[in-house]
Amino acid sequence: RITMKIICLLAVLVVAYAADPINFSSPVWQLAMNLNPADGHVMGYATGWADGKAIGSDATALRMDYLSHWVWKEPADYIAIVRHHHGEIEAVKVFEFTNWGISLLDRFQDMNPGRWVVTNGGPIQEEVADDAKHIADDPIFGVNGDLAFNWGYSDNGVRIALTGGHLSGENVNDDNSHGLGNDFWCDPKTGVSHGGGMWAHEISNIQDCPLATCKHVRVQGTDKGHGAHLKSGPVYGNYAINVSQDAYHIPSPGSELVVEFSAY
Repeated sequence: RITMKIICLLAVLVVAYAADPINFSSPVWQLAMNLNPADGHVMGYATGWADGKAIGSDATALRMDYLSHWVWKEPADYIAIVRHHHGEIEAVKVFEFTNWGISLLDRFQDMNPGRWVVTNGGPIQEEVADDAKHIADDPIFGVNGDLAFNWGYSDNGVRIALTGGHLSGENVNDDNSHGLGNDFWCDPKTGVSHGGGMWAHEISNIQDCPLATCKHVRVQGTDKGHGAHLKSGPVYGNYAINVSQDAYHIPSPGSELVVEFSAY
């Protein structure tokens, strides 16, 4: 009887694999966050990253700001940052985390002391569409290096930046580190924004605009506080943050992005 049960189980597995071999065996990417810098919701340093509360819905996940509270707390070994337009992939970078088995929630709650470089050796996949625009000053695709999380400096913070850009010294108040999830007036070690979020901004471009000499910080879209130095600019795309425990390659530019999909 035991032998027959084993044979029946194997038969079921074979049938399942034959019906859908990709989903049966392939690693899976899950959408953890989407940033739209012009949807009227400001994902600065203090919003969402460290509390993991759900933002948006699956129905608008690739058009509006979005955070999956389920995916946010799952262990993640690989991370893919994808710039896209209504789900069509335009540029992608995939990184392997140095430390495996840690969720995005745990990583972004680790703010004191913060300033973590969480990958090593740069991206393991990097692709940009031939006709992509606004790459040179893109905070993810216009600069090299590894991912830096919770980069606090003086009373400023940026949630995701790259080491190839300018990373301000811990006590340097120059408002000059740029990336995803920014705030120029906050406590970066507790994740609290000051002044009602007046200096929070979702996506800032790569630029050299130190506080002492520059009063024109270029940000994408309109999702920003009312700080006088923050200047709205073109939206380069939505930025999707996808994670996986075992996938290390994501579909190339021109492919369609969805909330959950198999790698190859």
